[in-house]
Amino acid sequence: MLIVMDHNATDQQIDAVKKAIEAMGLRAEPIPGSLRTAIGVLGNQGYVDDTSIRELPGVRETIHVSKPYKMVSRDFHPVSTVVKVGDIAIGDGHPPVIIAGPCSIETEEQMLAAAHLVKAAGAHILRGGAFKPRTGPHSFQGLGVDGLKYLRQAGDAAGLPVITEVMRIEQLEPVCRYADVLQIGARNMQNFDLLKEVGKLKCPVLLKRGMSATLEEFLAAAEYIVAEGNDQVILCERGIRTFERATRNTLDLSVVPLIREMSHLPIIVDPSHATGKRSLVPVMAKAALVAGAHGLMIEVHPEPEKALCDGAQSLAGPGFSQLMEEIRRLQQFLDA
Repeated sequence: MLIVMDHNATDQQIDAVKKAIEAMGLRAEPIPGSLRTAIGVLGNQGYVDDTSIRELPGVRETIHVSKPYKMVSRDFHPVSTVVKVGDIAIGDGHPPVIIAGPCSIETEEQMLAAAHLVKAAGAHILRGGAFKPRTGPHSFQGLGVDGLKYLRQAGDAAGLPVITEVMRIEQLEPVCRYADVLQIGARNMQNFDLLKEVGKLKCPVLLKRGMSATLEEFLAAAEYIVAEGNDQVILCERGIRTFERATRNTLDLSVVPLIREMSHLPIIVDPSHATGKRSLVPVMAKAALVAGAHGLMIEVHPEPEKALCDGAQSLAGPGFSQLMEEIRRLQQFLDA
């Protein structure tokens, strides 16, 4: 339930409403606004009888919210959230943010080359996987903490913040030591224990949609993070599994404007994992921006043919530079 206060409600009236909610065994979450304050009611398992609340001084109206996600919805938080990564802003009113780099961190030299490559082309954040969840146990699983060190060194050398994936709670300490943004991958979207722990941190989090997750499940996963106190969450559409096999996944671009309607969190798109084909990445990247994505996550490798992971969907330097130039021209058109 959402309680909307009058624009001239006093602090005492707001406190009285909060105490009334807590007396019902529920949690009150104030949501200050530019014109008036709203109070979210959390912790209920079913319908909340609002009779006693409606008549309290300063209450304008009560709105029953049936969604399993409340704190990430625009019902509770109508103002768009802008996530800050250093000086970089991700969200409404800001240029698209491009996250680029290899799928896996392979060597110190590879990461340095990738960092300088994507920086020169205009990328804003460097990506690289130190811990890799792979479908097969015999595939390359990443370099672990050594990989984190290479990623941090490369980011510092190129002047870029870095993002990497965390798979387990015990990895949080080393990942937080080296990374600026934590990534929760598609396979861990519903790892609720991990989501809760990440929610207790102040670090920005990029949450990828599960390969078979509905939109409701996706936003409910984000709710786990925000409910613990961390609202610096970036959603990422990376394709869902359907009966189609011509591409690695089916890129659901319709979810971009839909999430922008339903949630205040920024949404970016990963066309590399979605398509699995290098030739499709540029056109789907541009389509994602037209659909309203706040940014892109693109796999770039200095030598894709030698990549230990996902080389077929990785762009080489010239291809990425060309895409970035096309994105700049497209953005001029979209901003006009």
